Amino acid sequence: MSGLNVSASAPGILPPPDPGEEQQAAGLGILLQISMLILSFLVGHLLRRRKFYYLPEASVSLLIGLIVGGIANISNKQTNIRGWFNFHEEFFFLFLLPPIIFQSGFSLAPKPFFSNFGAIITLAIFGTFIASVVTGVLVYLGGVVYFMYQLPLVECLMFGALISATDPVTVLSIFQELGTDVNLYALVFGESVLNDAMAISLYRTMSSKSSGQNLILVILKFLETFFGSMSSGVGVGFISALLFKYAGLDIDNLHNLESCLFALFPYLSYMLAEGLGLSGIVSILFTGIVMKRYTFSNLSRISQQLTPYFFHLLSSLAETFLFIYMGFDITMEQHSWSHVGFIFFSILFIGVARAVHVFSCSYLINMARPVDSQIPVRHQKALWYSGLRGAMAFALALQSVHDLPDGHGKIILTATTSIIVITVLLIGGSTGKMLESLKVVGDSHSDLCEDNFEASNNFLGESYDVETSPGHRIRMKLKEFQSSASFTALDRNYLSPFFKSQNESVLKLQDQHSNYVNKPYKFYLGKTAIALFETSWIGGTYCGHIYIFVLIIT
Repeated sequence: MSGLNVSASAPGILPPPDPGEEQQAAGLGILLQISMLILSFLVGHLLRRRKFYYLPEASVSLLIGLIVGGIANISNKQTNIRGWFNFHEEFFFLFLLPPIIFQSGFSLAPKPFFSNFGAIITLAIFGTFIASVVTGVLVYLGGVVYFMYQLPLVECLMFGALISATDPVTVLSIFQELGTDVNLYALVFGESVLNDAMAISLYRTMSSKSSGQNLILVILKFLETFFGSMSSGVGVGFISALLFKYAGLDIDNLHNLESCLFALFPYLSYMLAEGLGLSGIVSILFTGIVMKRYTFSNLSRISQQLTPYFFHLLSSLAETFLFIYMGFDITMEQHSWSHVGFIFFSILFIGVARAVHVFSCSYLINMARPVDSQIPVRHQKALWYSGLRGAMAFALALQSVHDLPDGHGKIILTATTSIIVITVLLIGGSTGKMLESLKVVGDSHSDLCEDNFEASNNFLGESYDVETSPGHRIRMKLKEFQSSASFTALDRNYLSPFFKSQNESVLKLQDQHSNYVNKPYKFYLGKTAIALFETSWIGGTYCGHIYIFVLIIT
């Protein structure tokens, strides 16, 4: 009996938690999460209706997380509730990120993305490498001259790698709302998706024991990872197309099963790539592109209406929760605020590195392009301004706390969280004014939705038109036809007949889906409009409905 009393009163030994209290804390934690989601959606919707772009939806979600997290951090009670908001890298990479990336690929129009694919690869690979090295070297030199806390060179390069991952969710939402050039949108979107894989590869290489000896291997490793991930993603997309074409699921009483299977293939692609040591981000992106082109037309009419709304809903929930989740955890983490100079000069060095990244890559890209398809200077400035940091940088910064000794990881985490808050709130909120000052507002972004894949497969040519004369337009159309005829013929004669069903009566629903996804609040009519007529035929023994899609050229 005395032994029990001694063990119960021994220091450092806590009584086992009460299961009832744990369940109550879990319920309260989930209730708080749901309440913050509802509040974020309502506030974001009200601000958007008022056209108040100084506080975008992502900024609202981040602010709500910061405020609620700050209140919870001050309070000493319910520490088990706060445990529900700890940022876990596995939860971010495996549950929040896949629906966001898949929806981006699924709603992506192929023409502006693939016509600028060379520029996107240059910005994502070579540009991210430049930005990370420039940032790391400047941070190291700043420590040498005592402007900031000095870190070893390898750790500075690790910081440069993780902070080079951009997350322009806020900027892209403003781009869609105001209507910007489709090529600028494609460059910002494509670079942000692909440079995440590059940043992860750079960070892992810098954190290894052999980092700094063969940095050129980073590029080769990324290329191997990129093309392997792209191949696995495209392969999964083609397998899904064949399954839905020959499985006979496109009937009304099986649309639930059909939709469930359709929703599982993106996760199959992501987990397959991660299991093979590849990039799930790149894999699921190309799975979304292939499934939109080939698998979507093999679905039944009901599933074609259901699945786009489902993925859009899932992506919106994941994005909003991600910023709340990140904002709450920022206030809960242990930060090192004793080195304010490190934060201040890091922000300056990141801006310099981003400028070197964008303008040097744009110069190289323009050297390889004809004059009428070069990236304008105003678009280069918009690219530089759009380099927000987000959840990817935060997740890698959390990893650095475990990878680096002597509290250096906490210094990097504090600097990273400060940069995220500043870029999302200040830069994200001023994006509208930036677009107006650069005069890139007003271009119909709905062209992203209306481009027909087969008619505009400009995978090689570029589409920055500076002349508008009829003769110039004809010459550009001929160039586009010459550069894309081979792939168009391949798609029309081989890929589409092999992977797609012959039922073309519902293919126009893809255009309706693109309009909804890219313009969730209001639809913009560009050069074309789709009218749906329902004609009823009743006569003799025949009774039915025929849905006719009429393409009206305005």
